[in-house]
Amino acid sequence: MNGGSLGIRSGSYGSLDKPQQLQQQQNGGSHHLLPIQSTIRTKPAKMFKEKDRCFPWLFKFGSQRKVGMLMLCVISAAVFIWVLYLGKGGDVQDGDQVPNLISPNISVNVHKQNTTALVLPPPSPSYFLGYSLPPGHPCNTFTLPPPPADKKRTGPRPCPVCYLPVEEAIALMPKLPSYSPVLKNLTYIYENPLTKNGEFGGSDFGGYPTLAQRTDSFDIRESMSVHCGFVRGTRAGRNTGYDIDEVDLDAMDQCRGVVVMSAIFAAFDNIQQPSNISEYSKRTVCFFMFVDDETEAYLQNSGQLGESRKVGVWRIVLIHNPPYTDGRRTGKIPKLLAHRLFPNARYSIWIDGKLELVVDPYQILERHLWRKNATFAISRHYKRFDVFIEAEANKAAGKYDNASIDFQIEFYKKEGLTPYTLDKEHVPISNLFACLWYNEVDRFTSRDQISFATVRDKIRAKTNWTVNMFLDCERRNFVVQKYHREVLEHMSPPPPLPLPPALPEMLPPPTIPQETPMRRGGVRRGRRVGARRHRKVVAGDREGEPIS
Repeated sequence: MNGGSLGIRSGSYGSLDKPQQLQQQQNGGSHHLLPIQSTIRTKPAKMFKEKDRCFPWLFKFGSQRKVGMLMLCVISAAVFIWVLYLGKGGDVQDGDQVPNLISPNISVNVHKQNTTALVLPPPSPSYFLGYSLPPGHPCNTFTLPPPPADKKRTGPRPCPVCYLPVEEAIALMPKLPSYSPVLKNLTYIYENPLTKNGEFGGSDFGGYPTLAQRTDSFDIRESMSVHCGFVRGTRAGRNTGYDIDEVDLDAMDQCRGVVVMSAIFAAFDNIQQPSNISEYSKRTVCFFMFVDDETEAYLQNSGQLGESRKVGVWRIVLIHNPPYTDGRRTGKIPKLLAHRLFPNARYSIWIDGKLELVVDPYQILERHLWRKNATFAISRHYKRFDVFIEAEANKAAGKYDNASIDFQIEFYKKEGLTPYTLDKEHVPISNLFACLWYNEVDRFTSRDQISFATVRDKIRAKTNWTVNMFLDCERRNFVVQKYHREVLEHMSPPPPLPLPPALPEMLPPPTIPQETPMRRGGVRRGRRVGARRHRKVVAGDREGEPIS
């Protein structure tokens, strides 16, 4: 068998066939090897034909014997290198047994040893993972002071907040987006013409989603498509209601970093200019103020708005075809749907029209978002935490008609809304949360405080989203609340300052008699009429009586 196998292998390369057969015949070798040699002789002939067809160019440079020897040398060198490689691999593993690839445990162990020998750098993160301030930083040990001892001062007030300097806050701005659990791809429903199949509520601007669509929108999945306002157009603000001029839309598309937004409708407030804003923020932060026709006319008539379309740092954006007659409901569009108006912006800050911003936007974002590794931050009410109490307060203040508020609360009760407890955390999910919150405002009342808790709880049940719910006193640290313009105009002017009291009438000075003429030989002065002798106190006794 060995000779046969060697003969087959050598014959396959066209060598030693005829000399080996002749030598065996000359040495009187038995003829039982001839059939094997015959088999060897015929098979190489066929293989040579295949070689001739596959590598005809090799045989142009030498005989078959030379070509065969060359190929034999090449294969021998390859085998030598392969054996050398295996030997080095054994040295690296220090005599480890050959792994049984059928056993998952052994194969895992070998894989770990190989990765230990070749240490690769960790992959770069794809999302912002948060940060911690260095040890010893004063903000790490910062605590709020105790509330004032005066029980009469129970109203809202600002409290101190530990902000970083503007330069440090800017340097800590995340380079990567934050992680979005479960939901990865969010699109918005476009309907033209509209389908009005909703059971109740809705509008031509936000659509008429059915209750089944509403329920489905709270089933958080990896890819979702939901109603989110602007349903009649592919670009928010273009032929959708709440229409915006093209020049303003282009400016909004160019805002790719931080945007600060506000809105004033029906000339309800005076524009408040931010203060304590760094020069870097003035150059890089977008400040947009949305107004209606009435507010624009007031700004022009008062000389505040000119051709630049700016009032201070605010760029004024005129809204055409507002979708609601209620200015408060129209104002909820930029507040809740900022991600649709500014599709390229990374961060947005909303402040009401009557508030003055008094802290730099980068400091606010660092304190309430980046340092907390949160993607949504909102202030809680300073005293009311229960949606049922909030509803009753809205009814008492006449914020909305009582029947609509009662209908909304009863609807939420049937869905399982419970009173507020301290273990509840506000966990919205960024853009989806804003869309669903707006849908509730569009379907029910415009009092967004009532619908906030329902949307929060439904999304929290599906995700592990994190949000920073900061105190109302911290909000009042970076904004100052002003009066509405109407209130200011109806305020009685301050009373005039009282005039100083009239001076008493001055009496003429008394007539002083002339002195008595001096006599010869001495000096004698006359006494003035009604004058008293001057007494000089030099010391006193126990009773305090003077001694003259």
